[in-house]
Amino acid sequence: MIKHRHVHRRGRRSHMAVSYTDPQVSMDLLRAVLQPSFNDDIMAVFRKYHMFFEKAAHNVKENVGDEVHTDQLIKDACRNVLEHAKVLFPESDVKKPSSEVTIKRSRGSEENCSQRGSPVPKKRKNRMSGAMASDRSLNVSAHVKVKCEAIKKEGPKWEPSRLNESSTFVLGSRANKALGMGGTRGRIYIKHADLFKYAADTKDKQWLAERHHMRATGGKMAYLLIEEDVQDLARGDDYKDCPDVKMDEMKPFSVPLWMVEKMQRAMEAQRDTEL
Repeated sequence: MIKHRHVHRRGRRSHMAVSYTDPQVSMDLLRAVLQPSFNDDIMAVFRKYHMFFEKAAHNVKENVGDEVHTDQLIKDACRNVLEHAKVLFPESDVKKPSSEVTIKRSRGSEENCSQRGSPVPKKRKNRMSGAMASDRSLNVSAHVKVKCEAIKKEGPKWEPSRLNESSTFVLGSRANKALGMGGTRGRIYIKHADLFKYAADTKDKQWLAERHHMRATGGKMAYLLIEEDVQDLARGDDYKDCPDVKMDEMKPFSVPLWMVEKMQRAMEAQRDTEL
């Protein structure tokens, strides 16, 4: 096991050369040693409940059709069980020690030690350069602020009343791929920041996974976009002549009224806000 202590390096200005061993490293080493035993025990538990998953998967196949892969359904269900088991070990509010700061500080101390015979004189701050840096930061901040103010969430597309049970939606990942941006995950949200997107919660994702609109993602984020908004983008100048656009990738679907109402509340909360 790693002994956690302060490490003082030799050399000039050694009082600044202090690093800390990350406790997570020790715990992860122990986890790696015990992982095979954990896996055996976990598989024993899943074998105990396997018949329930198997019966449910075969029932789904009978109701939906032969295109359903029972083995994949069972695997997805098992992964979902593991994801939901995380609630047994809630994350603490205590911040983890930053290993990045440790590395930077250690590297700086090594550079100091490597130049024992020739100490490097301190650089004096130039008042003029400091003022220029300050002006630059103000200009950047002002530019960012102006850019943010230009993106408004308003107009007919941000009217919650436009959403109803007949509205159709698409997964953000599919819309991203349909518009030819599949190689850059989530680019559609950056390029079109004024586009309404709804973050699906656990109940929403469970409903979507049960109806095969998406795979069980566990704790991963899943966004829904309005199909009409994506179709409008595809007809615009940015995409209408683009060979990478494949709108058949969208696979739109409807959602129940209770999910529509949640989307309406989310749109109301996001409307007329700046990014």
